Amino acid sequence: MDTKKLRQKILDLAIRGKLVPQDPNDEPASVLLERIRAEKERLIAEGKIKRPKKTKTSSAESHYQNFEPPFEIPDSWEWIRLGEICEVGRGGSPRPIKSFLTDDENGVNWIKIGDTDKEGKYINTTKEKIVPAGVSKSRVVHKGDFLLTNSMSFGRPYILNIDGCIHDGWLVISPIGDVFDKDFLYLLLSSTFAYEQFTDKASGSAVSNLNSDKVADSIFPLPPLTTQRVIVQWYEKFSSFMEDLENEKEGLRNNIRLIKTKILDLAMQGKLVPQDPSDEPAVDMLKRINPKAKIITDNPHSWNIPTGWSIFKLKDIADVVTGCTPSKSNHLYYGKEYPFYKPQDLDKKIISEASEYLSEEGLQVSRRIPKDSIAICCIGSIGKVGYINRLGATNQQINTLIPDSSFYPKFLYYYCNANIFQDIIRSLSAAITISIVNKGKMAEIPILIPPLKEQKRIVARIEELYSCLDSIDASLQS
Repeated sequence: MDTKKLRQKILDLAIRGKLVPQDPNDEPASVLLERIRAEKERLIAEGKIKRPKKTKTSSAESHYQNFEPPFEIPDSWEWIRLGEICEVGRGGSPRPIKSFLTDDENGVNWIKIGDTDKEGKYINTTKEKIVPAGVSKSRVVHKGDFLLTNSMSFGRPYILNIDGCIHDGWLVISPIGDVFDKDFLYLLLSSTFAYEQFTDKASGSAVSNLNSDKVADSIFPLPPLTTQRVIVQWYEKFSSFMEDLENEKEGLRNNIRLIKTKILDLAMQGKLVPQDPSDEPAVDMLKRINPKAKIITDNPHSWNIPTGWSIFKLKDIADVVTGCTPSKSNHLYYGKEYPFYKPQDLDKKIISEASEYLSEEGLQVSRRIPKDSIAICCIGSIGKVGYINRLGATNQQINTLIPDSSFYPKFLYYYCNANIFQDIIRSLSAAITISIVNKGKMAEIPILIPPLKEQKRIVARIEELYSCLDSIDASLQS
């Protein structure tokens, strides 16, 4: 369930008058609108606000023009242009701004987009202030005003909890009288309907931006004031439910990640599948594969070794290869034939594609990595692991394990993801500026090795359990 889309759907129903029942006893919006128009004329006469400029869709005498309503609304609601019942203006910046900034606590709040919270609704404080002399070159805004971003991520509304001045990256919307419940206006400006209008009206060759006239010209449904408040109450109930649902979903997804980690831990302790005494012991298998391999009898990690398992160094069961980058100056080295794996490609876990590719010539001058190898990030994101499923090469940030042909590579892949391996490799990284584990250190890492047949049983069980967990995870994201 996409709760973000669901919230927008609920909001869409709300501004169409379909979220809550209409009360015939409420004062119609037409009466509210006439009262606001009278209030507006009074403020104009007193010089407190200016009469809006004439536009294509409005005149100096009246902003109320006929237009085709985009959807039906209840009889007690009215369609309005925003500039009819709100003042809409653009900010301004005294220049050079640095000469107007001050550390004086009595300075005027200088409200910037950086003063907002990512998912926030209000602007409560500012990081900077300007001297009073800068006010005449900017625009003064007041607590209760709405600010709208007018460039880049344009159309995002905020409610002011402070007075101050704004630069020209903001538009200010100041409702006239009590035409809007502030929380309802916030919902209205946050709706897809509002954003689509702003997008259509935005202009600019390089960066889309809004101007005050275009925002003032936007049309919106106006419910009775009492209905606005009821809509807000209902929407907040739905929103609270959605937030609880999102938290539960994230909690479930975290539990899935923890369960996967626990499955690997049990697997690498010999507790996920039973041991079979008829399996060829790991020590016999490895002695046959690599007669020079040395069994580690002194167990430095106090591991409880299951029956048939043995401890060997990584170098005894796999070649450890550090990648390299072919010269960028030779364009013949790069093409479309062979994946050139980098740390970011390991995010896919089982990888056959890469962000860059090499030609046959490029592969020849690189460290050739065969299919069924295990790539481990050894610089920066230490311990990130990927299973290479296609012939290619890696850059120097990756050490690759190429298992002996008699060893089951997928078991080694899961082993390298488990805490038993991750704890060791991270403890080996040491650098002043960037973490690194070189090829020599990695080759000496001790690992627990079960019999070959048990390796395959372990992998089959891990993938069976992971498949179930991945299905649950996918359902939480749909």
